[in-house]
Amino acid sequence: MTMTTTERAAAARPDDAALLRRLYRTMATVRRLDLDGVAMQRQGIIPGYAPMRGQEAAQVGSAAALDLTRDFAFPTYRELGVAVAMGVDPVAYLASHQGAWHGGLWDAAAARLAPINAVVGGAVTHAVGWALGAKLDRTGGVAIAYFGDGASSQGDIHEAMNTAAVSQLPVVFFCQNNGWAISVPTEQQVAGGSVAARGAGYGMPGVRIDGNDVLAVYDATTEALERARTGGGPTIIEAMTYRMGPHSTSDDPGRYRTLDEEQSWLARDPLALCEEQLRRTGTVGDEFFAEVADTAGALADRVRDDVAALGGRPAEEMFDFVFSDPPAALLGQRRAWEESRLG
Repeated sequence: MTMTTTERAAAARPDDAALLRRLYRTMATVRRLDLDGVAMQRQGIIPGYAPMRGQEAAQVGSAAALDLTRDFAFPTYRELGVAVAMGVDPVAYLASHQGAWHGGLWDAAAARLAPINAVVGGAVTHAVGWALGAKLDRTGGVAIAYFGDGASSQGDIHEAMNTAAVSQLPVVFFCQNNGWAISVPTEQQVAGGSVAARGAGYGMPGVRIDGNDVLAVYDATTEALERARTGGGPTIIEAMTYRMGPHSTSDDPGRYRTLDEEQSWLARDPLALCEEQLRRTGTVGDEFFAEVADTAGALADRVRDDVAALGGRPAEEMFDFVFSDPPAALLGQRRAWEESRLG
């Protein structure tokens, strides 16, 4: 039997309250940072940004289930919530949006979070490759691949899922179905209407969950990770959620979405739902939420200042991180570039 949000909150175990406090704090922080990301683009601090407001539960709940000593996450260009939940400094994450550094300034190996991937569906094949390595090395690590409902129509997704299923690789395919592939609604580009249902065709479990219920997301991801970790192979999780804002800061969702649709999802705001769950546990009061808001605001102010202060990276770095053993052609290009600087 599946519990509703209210039933789950009413029946919360003592450790659920502690978990909810941690998840709410992260979600509230992400919400504030995301709003500031849009503001920074409007103010010219960063040239572009892909908002994720409304998807906090899907991102934070799934990332919080990871074992950061051995698992690895592969994001798209909209996973601010995943990055923050995994402990990545938001300034390092936003460096790619500011244009200071391609892929971000964090240490991907240490954080267990791959660089931002702007190729639609591109990170999913990387996750499967990493999962194959984890299986061969017997590390017990699991990859989680993030993608949207629009990306699920890419050929790369089919190849990745088929390969993972054939080889029983430890990977979780995490689809955030936010209803729109930019301006195309899900029903016009996902045959059958469900990404999770495709799991049957690959011989893997496929589950559709309430992506705005952070505990439901956490539980489903934990189960999928454990299945993969113990040799059960891959899982598709389809988290049904909604991006409240535009696809990107260059998009106008008012051209293809109705106000009624947006308002109906606003009533399912994941942050408000998590607050409701927390209050039902009886372990927190208004002072907790005020403190969380103040802390998030202070962090956002620091992030804004630090992102604005980011300078350009040394131009010679364009040659440094291409090949571990640079070929003659690249070395020749570097020499030509250095000579041109000398005049």
